[in-house]
Parts: sequence; C-alpha cells; structure tokens
Amino acid sequence: MTNMVWKRNEVESPCIQICVVHPTERICTGCYRTIDEISRWSKMDSTERADVMEDLPSRKPRLAKRRGGRAARLNKS
Repeated sequence: MTNMVWKRNEVESPCIQICVVHPTERICTGCYRTIDEISRWSKMDSTERADVMEDLPSRKPRLAKRRGGRAARLNKS
C-alpha cells in the first residue's frame, strides 16, 4: 500500500481569493485575469492556461497607477 496521491498535470489557477474587478482595467485585482478568463478557466486546455499565466505579470503595472493621494488633494487648493 502506498500513500501516493494522484495528481493531474494541469496549470493551477492563479486565484488568491481576492476577487475584485478593477472598474477601468476590467481585470481582477487579485489574479490579474479578465472576467472571461476566470469564467472559462475550467474549460481551457493546458496550453491556453499557460499562455494566460505567462501574460499575467505584464498586467500588474496596469493596476499600480496612483492618483496622487493626499499630495494631489493638497495641490488643488
């Protein structure tokens, strides 16, 4: 008897359970996938999932834009 666990060779979901869609960029702020990619993930083959995973790091900077915060508000007066 072995304690081997059967695993499928699939690309795991990048979901980190912070599911908020950015209002202008239209990507999840947690995993950077689009709504379409999230909804189709279970139907994608390994190649398509790998392509999405490869593209995710390039999406992160789109959410890092700052509006200026307190300094911008103070400069308006």
